Amino acid sequence: MPSEQSPRLLSVRVNSDNADAFTPPQIYYGPGKHPERGELHGHRTHTSLHEPSNLPAFRRMSLDDTASEPRRFLVPVDSTLKSLLSREDTDQNIQITIDDHGPKVLSLGTVQSHGHNHVDVRGTYMLSNLLQELTLAQGYGRKHIVLDEARLSENPVQRLSRLIRYSFWDNLTRRIDASSIELAGKDPKDWTDDPRPRIYVPVSCPEQVQYYEQLAKDQPKIRLDVHRLAPEDITPEGIRDMNDKPGLLALAMEQYSNTKTGALEFRGLPFVVPGGRFNEMYGWDSYMESIGLLVNERADLAKAMVVNFCFCIKHYGKIFNANRTYYLGRTQPPFLTDMALRVYETTKHEADALAFLREAILAAIKEYHTVWMASPRLDPLTGLSRYRPEGIGVPPETEPTHFIHILEPYAKKYGMSCPEFIQAYNRNDGTVNEPHLDEYFLHDRAVRESGHDTSYRLENVAANLATVDLNSLLYKYEIDIARTIATHFGGQLSIPPELCAGVQGMKPNQVETSAAWDRRAKNRRKAVDRYLWNEDVGMYFDYDTVRKEQTDYESATTFWAMWAGLATPRQAAALVIKALPKFEVFGGLVSGTEKSRGQISIERPSRQWDYPYGWAPQQILAWTGLLRYGFREEAERLAYKWLYMVTKAFVDFNGIVVEKYDVTRPIDPHKVEAEYGNQGSDFKGVAREGFGWVNASYVYGLTILNTHMKRALGTCTPWETFHKATASDDGL
Repeated sequence: MPSEQSPRLLSVRVNSDNADAFTPPQIYYGPGKHPERGELHGHRTHTSLHEPSNLPAFRRMSLDDTASEPRRFLVPVDSTLKSLLSREDTDQNIQITIDDHGPKVLSLGTVQSHGHNHVDVRGTYMLSNLLQELTLAQGYGRKHIVLDEARLSENPVQRLSRLIRYSFWDNLTRRIDASSIELAGKDPKDWTDDPRPRIYVPVSCPEQVQYYEQLAKDQPKIRLDVHRLAPEDITPEGIRDMNDKPGLLALAMEQYSNTKTGALEFRGLPFVVPGGRFNEMYGWDSYMESIGLLVNERADLAKAMVVNFCFCIKHYGKIFNANRTYYLGRTQPPFLTDMALRVYETTKHEADALAFLREAILAAIKEYHTVWMASPRLDPLTGLSRYRPEGIGVPPETEPTHFIHILEPYAKKYGMSCPEFIQAYNRNDGTVNEPHLDEYFLHDRAVRESGHDTSYRLENVAANLATVDLNSLLYKYEIDIARTIATHFGGQLSIPPELCAGVQGMKPNQVETSAAWDRRAKNRRKAVDRYLWNEDVGMYFDYDTVRKEQTDYESATTFWAMWAGLATPRQAAALVIKALPKFEVFGGLVSGTEKSRGQISIERPSRQWDYPYGWAPQQILAWTGLLRYGFREEAERLAYKWLYMVTKAFVDFNGIVVEKYDVTRPIDPHKVEAEYGNQGSDFKGVAREGFGWVNASYVYGLTILNTHMKRALGTCTPWETFHKATASDDGL
């Protein structure tokens, strides 16, 4: 038997062809399946599969590299991992970063010498990649591996792109069925005394009720708790009463033929979760993720999420904040039409493509009428819409201490402890009567529905605001629906009776015309120009429908109007000239200006959707909007800045990809401690998921950059350096 201390004794087949150096870990460390050669058994040297990529070749070689061919190392996994961490992980967080103060060098035996000769692997990037590779190999049960040096010195742009395409998306994918109900059912936000997998199934889906009840019987160890959910249960009181037993909300399923038994069985349609503590399908996260999925040729996943959204509208009345019971009263920013159209353009060769598009557009029409153009979200005076969900009590998904500073004074007033007060307040039986607290939580729920939780832009006012982001999205709905009906359905689309239920003034089989939706879009544009556009400042602002005045908070959501095509060419030019300089910083776009945020103190702490933080959705929508109006240079510059920041953090901090960044910090932008911390940063050895919408922003952003930019990004060249060099070249 080979000894871990004597890797030279390990007998392996060595293939001099280096083409398989970048295969996914499940193939590289095996066992996996090569698409052409069949079963593999952990010997990645038997395959020549590699990732197709148009990214430039780039290798960070060791300083003493003299090999004439790509080097490979014989590595005993456990002992090397132990030695690496003891020498290099000086802060003992199971990561190797620029914060560590080790020697930043480790010797590995080469395959060519059968382990006799050793070569130094140097620097934070290569050593952190070594830690990642060893952690992965250990996870696959490997004791010894043949490791390509190219895998350690890989161009970081290629490495992150490869991880997103072949690892991160798969690791973020869930199904709600027997295959992964334990994983999908886990809820880090379940603070009850008996956290367990629970699922609430619409009574209108009897086959699903039967499926999950049988699953609970067949697998008692899971402790799956199955509940039937009727339409009359979806009320503020009913949602509150589910808080003691929170659970997943069932999504769409499909029938398939079991290849082994030939029997027809059910399985859940897949969806991608954001990552970190967010282990369910979120609304606008899914849209952003779909953009990256389509870039990575995963239209199957993006399409499945659209079908899941249509299922939610049909059976629950809305697309949720996320598919957990405590989100039943809340939706999120509406992106369904654009998401469906992007998927359709990719899959229109498929036989059911037009039927898929029809289902999605019909669902969006129902959502438009019953959610956004109905009370309480519609403001009848302006004709604009607001984030204004219904609900009772304290949002249960937050940490138990999240609202203590708000609730303690009320608890003292009633002579109760905070838990006792929360229980009494949530009962809503008249024992506690606090209109100001009711108003606070009305706005708090609206902030969460907006997706921008939290920000001083929205605090204590969110439910009253006709925001530029929401009304830009609804304008996009109106334009998309009009054009889809005109282009694909002959200018008219009949609404089935079941989708007319709950829509005021809509009759069964009513015909929707493209002209009617064009009129809706024109009317919204007029209202937005009247209430939200500020000609003097050259940007859009939110409108307070109660105070009847425009707010003055400068938010990056102003650029959503360009994404939606709502801005005129003149307004778009004003946004670029006047607004863009207010938001552009080191790492791209900041969510809001420092002036609008105001002073920060112990009594007034940072909010994560304010300055100095930047988020992937704001970048994605701004890039797309700028390109739409012909501002390619600005789009490329902003995309480069964001991707550079993400790449540099990835290189310096052990492959980290997180939920949000401090876009003003050049060195460690991922170190965001505001409010909920930073999701995606808590991993040991290797990041396995990244974070959904940042993954998407990365692969989408690369499609915007030219080849020269990608090469510079791969060498971690800051924007200013790259710009000076290329400006000089242009001058020649």
